[in-house]
Amino acid sequence: MLDPIASAGTAGWSLILLAPFAGSFLGLIIRRLPDGLPVARGRSRCEKCGVQLKVRDLVPILSWLVAKGLCRYCGGSLGWFYPGVELAALAVALAAVLIDGGQAAWLDTLLGWWLLTLGWIDIRCWLLPDVLTLPLVIAGLAAAAIFEPDQLMDRTLGAAGGYLVLQAVAILYRVWRGREGLGRGDAKLLAASGAWLGASALPQVILLAALSALAGAACLRLFGVRIGPQSAMPFGPFLALATWVLWLCGPLLV
Repeated sequence: MLDPIASAGTAGWSLILLAPFAGSFLGLIIRRLPDGLPVARGRSRCEKCGVQLKVRDLVPILSWLVAKGLCRYCGGSLGWFYPGVELAALAVALAAVLIDGGQAAWLDTLLGWWLLTLGWIDIRCWLLPDVLTLPLVIAGLAAAAIFEPDQLMDRTLGAAGGYLVLQAVAILYRVWRGREGLGRGDAKLLAASGAWLGASALPQVILLAALSALAGAACLRLFGVRIGPQSAMPFGPFLALATWVLWLCGPLLV
């Protein structure tokens, strides 16, 4: 398993070393963006005592481990959120390097981090912000134009089709059940999936996302969480997971 990483070269290793720091920044986006707070401005503070954290308190993963998950100033628990996002970002980079090598893994990882951010925000806030979904559509089409221009038409149709399909499903569900079942953010995220994967991959995205959602519901039941007809789960994380898996391993699934 170490051979692909060892052969990834400078590009792969630099990506892996960067990943926890990128995860720390993603954590800021996940926490601050839904509340309309500035992401790039404002120093990090302890959420318990409000003390401004120093550089030594902000080294990804390591600072949390050294402090044993506690604030050095008040002794309050720092929680698992930031190390969790940092480890998830590292896992994304490792998977990309293992599967796709060094240089190509950068695009894989950037897409994975973007989708990770969207999925985590949806879990926390039931929200898929336009400021993240719409640029992701544009980025997918731009990547097609630069790297695979012959796929640009299929990607464009995928973006349009992804949005229209889930919008139609949302309307039908609202008419049938009399309440919202899917938000417009889900439709925009599926549009982004189509922009990155193409129209032909949309059925696979929806199928894999649905199966992942069923597996997630089954896990919640195993942990004692009651799920009934009126229960709801955010669909964005499963769409994000399906999109990235198919982008990364698509040729293996055809």
